[in-house]
Amino acid sequence: MLPTNSFAAMSATTPLEAYSFNRRTVGNNDVQIEILYCGVCHSDLHQAKDEWGGSIYPMVPGHEIVGKVISVGSEVTKFKTGDLAGVGVMVDSCKHCASCNQDLENYCEEGMTGTYNAKERDGSGITMGGYSTQIVVNDHYVFHISEKLNLPAVAPLLCAGITTYSPLVFAGVKKGMKVAIVGLGGLGHMGVKFAVSFGAEVTVISTSPNKEADAKKLGATHFLLSTNEADMKKYNNYFDVILDAISANHDYTQYLNLLALNGKLMVVGLPTEVPKVSPFSLITNRRSVIGSCIGGMKETQEMLDYCAEHNIVSDIEIIPMQNINEAYNRMLKGDVKYRFVIDLASIKA
Repeated sequence: MLPTNSFAAMSATTPLEAYSFNRRTVGNNDVQIEILYCGVCHSDLHQAKDEWGGSIYPMVPGHEIVGKVISVGSEVTKFKTGDLAGVGVMVDSCKHCASCNQDLENYCEEGMTGTYNAKERDGSGITMGGYSTQIVVNDHYVFHISEKLNLPAVAPLLCAGITTYSPLVFAGVKKGMKVAIVGLGGLGHMGVKFAVSFGAEVTVISTSPNKEADAKKLGATHFLLSTNEADMKKYNNYFDVILDAISANHDYTQYLNLLALNGKLMVVGLPTEVPKVSPFSLITNRRSVIGSCIGGMKETQEMLDYCAEHNIVSDIEIIPMQNINEAYNRMLKGDVKYRFVIDLASIKA
């Protein structure tokens, strides 16, 4: 067993605190990674506070992991000691269903195994995430990380990056298309970067007028205040694709009305209440609402390679592990541009 330092949620109502546990020993197909940085995803907060239900404690959150390989199993050929490596939202799947056979492990028919707060498929325990000093993962679920990029800023690509890259690719976003990103936060700012890099005309839609300067800085051509009904109406039937990254409760119909013929509303935000959708807004222009959940192993590696080639990383604020509870409070207020990343050196003995 491998003694590991971490911070964990011990219940839904208490702050995260220092916690020690044992990782499994390195198996034949495993990669052991010294975690250097871990991004802080809004879903970490949701699950730590049991806002989605089903939380298991103690819980070590974190699924935006980058670090250095410190050992590999005897049958591992893709990684060697000293390589930079990453782990994202999942660490296992059934490997044999139709989805897994199409490199879409994220849609595993038996359910993917989350990097934390999930039961290990072999029944050995509960997965523990990246708010920790090391992790041991089957090599199929480990990614190569380029040395070209700023390593801490790469960490959020393992969730926020692939969560926005995959739906934009699925929707066929390319040069000349009109794309809107709704919500300029941890997800939305990555959506803007990818859509701009694909050559689209990008518009940011937000409830916050103070986001306009940042939207333009990130490469957006236009900015729309969603509370300004007159301005919103000017863009009716305008966009080819809208990426909805809002996790607050909202009405999809407002954004469906902005879509042109065959327009796609790509949903990656997770409101707590069921959103409203007008059937009339759907049948007008043959519009569709499409959900998207991260990406498979192959597509995630493609995304990481694309980011290395095009110099795309997240905008981050680095924090020590001891500041995680303050970071959660700030995240609730939207007080971060645009992703917190934990420096795990802060809890290494």
